[in-house]
Amino acid sequence: MLSTLVRYTAAALSLAFADRRLRDQAVELQQVREQRTGLQRQLISVVAEQRYQRAVHTLLTDVADTGGGEEAVTRALHGLTGLPALVEDRFGRLRSWSGPSRPDPYPEPDPVRQDEMLHAVAREAGPVRIEDRLITLVRRHGEILGVLALLDAGGEADEHTVLALEHAATSLALELAHMRNLAEVELGLRRELADDLLAGTDTASAYARSEAIGHDLHRSHYIVVVQWSKRTVDDSFAETVGRAAAAQGMRSLLTRRSDHVVLVADARPRARALYEALTVETGTHSGAIGVSAPCDSPNGIPRGYQEAQRALEVRRQSREGYGTTFFDELGLYRILGPGNDYQQLEAFVHEWIGQLIDYDSRHHATMVDTLTRYFDCGGNYDETAASLAIHRSTLRYRLQRIRDISGNDLANVEDRLNLQVATRVWKIVLGGSG
Repeated sequence: MLSTLVRYTAAALSLAFADRRLRDQAVELQQVREQRTGLQRQLISVVAEQRYQRAVHTLLTDVADTGGGEEAVTRALHGLTGLPALVEDRFGRLRSWSGPSRPDPYPEPDPVRQDEMLHAVAREAGPVRIEDRLITLVRRHGEILGVLALLDAGGEADEHTVLALEHAATSLALELAHMRNLAEVELGLRRELADDLLAGTDTASAYARSEAIGHDLHRSHYIVVVQWSKRTVDDSFAETVGRAAAAQGMRSLLTRRSDHVVLVADARPRARALYEALTVETGTHSGAIGVSAPCDSPNGIPRGYQEAQRALEVRRQSREGYGTTFFDELGLYRILGPGNDYQQLEAFVHEWIGQLIDYDSRHHATMVDTLTRYFDCGGNYDETAASLAIHRSTLRYRLQRIRDISGNDLANVEDRLNLQVATRVWKIVLGGSG
C-alpha cells in the first residue's frame, strides 16, 4: 500500500509540475505575443510616420519645383494640416493666406512687436507658439526672408503638424530666395537698359533688350526725374519711387543718379498725382519732379532726359519750389535749356542786368534778387515786399535804384520783357551768379 501511495503521489506531483510548466509556458507565450503585437504596432507607426514624411516632402518639393510661390505653399500646408496657413514678410505685411478666418482688413503691423516676435522665434530651434499662432521663420543662409504660420486657436497642432510646418518653411525659403535672385537679375537688367537709354544706345539693341525683360519700348515714353530734399537717393528711395509710379499705372525702367531717381515711363504722369503719392510715401512735401516731352523712339530719350532735368531745375528755382513741372508747359523756359549757346545767354544777361550784378557784388546788395522777385510776383508791390520781408516803401526805393543803375524803364514793355527774361536766365541757366 505504501508503495502504491508513493507511485500515485509521484504521478500527481509529475502532473502538477507538468501543468505548472504548461501554465508558465502559456504565460511566456502570451508575453511573447504581446511583445510581438507591440513591436508590430511600433513598426506600423514608424512606417506610417515615414510615409507621412515622404508624402509631405514630396508634396512640398513638387510645389517648389512648379514655382507656385507663397500661394502654392500655403495651400499645400493648409491641405496637410487642416489649419489656416499664412505667409508674412519680415515686416509683418501679409503676402499669402490659405484657409478660413482671414481678417479683413488685415491688421497693420507694429514694428516694435514684429521685431520682438522675430527675436523670440529666432532663439528657438523649431516652431514657436505665440498666442493662437504656431510660427516659424523662413530663412536662407541666416537671413530672415519672411514668416510662415498656422492659425491654431484650438491647440490642435501635433507632431505631424510641426513636421509639415518645418518642411513648408524649408520649401518656401528656397522659393523666396529663387524669386529674390530673379528679381535682382531683372532689376539689374532694367537699370542697365535705362542707363544706356539715357546715355544713348543702338535702337535695335534697345528694342531687343526691352522685349527680353517684358517692357514695350515701341510706345512713346516720358523721362521723369524725381528729387527729394533730405532723402538719400539709395535703392530704398528708388524702390519707393518705382512703387508710387506703378500705383499710378506707369510701367517704367528705373535707375538712379547721385541726387535723383530717373524713370523711363510709358505714360505721362497725371498732373500732381505722382508727386502727391510720393509725399504720402515719404511723409514730406519737399520734393520736385521734372517731366520731359514725349519721346517717340529710343534715340530721343537722351534729349528727353535733358528736358526733364531742365523742368526739374525750373521747378526748384521757382517761387513754389516743390511739385511737378512738365517741359512742354515751360513756355519761354524751353529755350533756356543746356542746348542753347551759353556765351550768348551770358552776354544777354550782362547786357540787361550786368550793371545790377556788378552793383550787388561791390555793395553786397540784392538788386537782382529784388528785381527777380518783383517779376515773380507779377509786379505786385505788396506781395513782392512780403516775399522779401521788407517794407513797401523800401521796395519802391530799390526799384527806383534799379532804374537808375540799369538805365532801363520798368514801365516800358520791351525793357520789362527783356529784364524779366534776363533775370530768369541769370537765375536758372547761370545759377544766380554773374
